[in-house]
Amino acid sequence: MLTDFDRKLLNLIQTDLPLEKRPFLVIAEKLGTDENAVIERLRFLKEQGLIRRIGPFFDSGRLGYVSTLVALRVKAERMAEVAQTINGYTGVTHNYEREGKFNLWFALISPSLPAQTKILAEIEQLAGVEQLMSLPATRKYKVSVQFAL
Repeated sequence: MLTDFDRKLLNLIQTDLPLEKRPFLVIAEKLGTDENAVIERLRFLKEQGLIRRIGPFFDSGRLGYVSTLVALRVKAERMAEVAQTINGYTGVTHNYEREGKFNLWFALISPSLPAQTKILAEIEQLAGVEQLMSLPATRKYKVSVQFAL
């Protein structure tokens, strides 16, 4: 269960994480505590699965990378194995199971189109994968998701 301190901390780091040498010290000052308390609480929240990552988002296209959203149809009995294998690829940002014909989706960022093609060909050959559909973005939308806690 989140404490009041956790809620204030998570609200701050979502929208106002300072670009400083010691960002958690700045956050601590805003919350009236010390840097160690902030770091330890964030570590605890990550261990509990309430935080996945803290870090920047880059415009991968402007950095020369290519990306795609991938939809897979995976046999139910192979779902966990396939998802775990996909998570092992550098450039997979996340994957998630969905209901429907295509039941496992993931995003992939690659340094080049040939590298992306190679990874997708490997994934398509995994045991349990019945179909792969690559859906590269044709238009980008900036969506800012913030959770008011």
